[in-house]
Amino acid sequence: MSHDFERVSQVSSRDLGSRIAVLRFLHIDLWLFIPLAALSMAGLVVLYSASGQSEVMMTAQIRNLFVAFFVLLLTAQLRVETLKIVSPYIFAIGVALLIGVAFFGVGAKGAQRWLNLGFIRFQPSEIMKVAMPLAVAWWLSKKALPPSAKPLVIAALMVAVPSLLILRQPDLGTSLLVASSGLAVIYMAGIQWRYILSLLIAAVLSIWPAWVFVLKDYQKQRVLTLFNPESDRLGAGWNIIQSKTAIGSGGWEGLGWTRGSQAQLDFLPEGHTDFIIAVLAEEFGFRGVSLLFLLYAAILLRGLAITWNAQSSFARLLAGALVTTFFFGLVVNLGMVSGLLPVVGVPLPMVSYGGTAMVSMMVAFGILMAISTDKPVTRTMR
Repeated sequence: MSHDFERVSQVSSRDLGSRIAVLRFLHIDLWLFIPLAALSMAGLVVLYSASGQSEVMMTAQIRNLFVAFFVLLLTAQLRVETLKIVSPYIFAIGVALLIGVAFFGVGAKGAQRWLNLGFIRFQPSEIMKVAMPLAVAWWLSKKALPPSAKPLVIAALMVAVPSLLILRQPDLGTSLLVASSGLAVIYMAGIQWRYILSLLIAAVLSIWPAWVFVLKDYQKQRVLTLFNPESDRLGAGWNIIQSKTAIGSGGWEGLGWTRGSQAQLDFLPEGHTDFIIAVLAEEFGFRGVSLLFLLYAAILLRGLAITWNAQSSFARLLAGALVTTFFFGLVVNLGMVSGLLPVVGVPLPMVSYGGTAMVSMMVAFGILMAISTDKPVTRTMR
């Protein structure tokens, strides 16, 4: 009996070892892949209810996930040195596409954010969520760290140009995410405190010009509504009021799957995209939200571990920026649906309905896996 047990144990260990070898060969970071897959499945469960049990939307989202995970697998196969070489070209293509949106973009709901190539319709701004940290990390890793004034000025211009083009569409939420990804690289490069203070002063001084000359009327109204949603209950304040109502009515256990009144009776606008966590909170309660946060925490912690163990300054800056952007998008969405931040149209990462945003996010995680499994090339002397 003991021999049989030992034989079974040896076979099991061999099977486990072969599976791990396959994952390493495919450059899959298991500790990052598992929470990503779990979060995607949880998103499908919530989306089914938030969409009003729409089979069409569920089918589309499943297709989006298949494409996104396939893109993740492809991206994970890239070497870090290859990413470094192609970074400036991807950035240039992204800026060119943003300029193309300004002239040939497709409009929807008062915004011109999409390019329609006939066989595909996509948002070039989503490409910049990855292209921005790639390019800024490429630029600063070529210089001595911490960077001097001249490299910082060029890096700041690299951040400003795409961010302003996206803001012009207008898309304030994506513009903030793209800018934050570039600024995260600059910060992690070891920027001196005098430069940080200068940027903060410049940001404060730019508030009034931005309010007068940059922000659209509806964006100003969203900011004003943040401080007093009750001033326009049936207008600009409707989203925040209904979102907070849904979150509060969930309690500890929630009302049950597909039983939330705010989502099922269409009181909650954009319940399948920007405000999907309000649907989760109403139907699954605090327990469901806590489980979701644990999955996000697992992803963030693994991302930080990958950043810490990165083999080069380029990889470290890039990984840190991608993790920071993911965290910033999560914080902005949570602040938005809870009434702590203005409504700026930022979806909940990996859960909200969407195609382009899902694919761009998986490209970022594919890059993290490429960094995680990257090994320095050793050269033998002859």
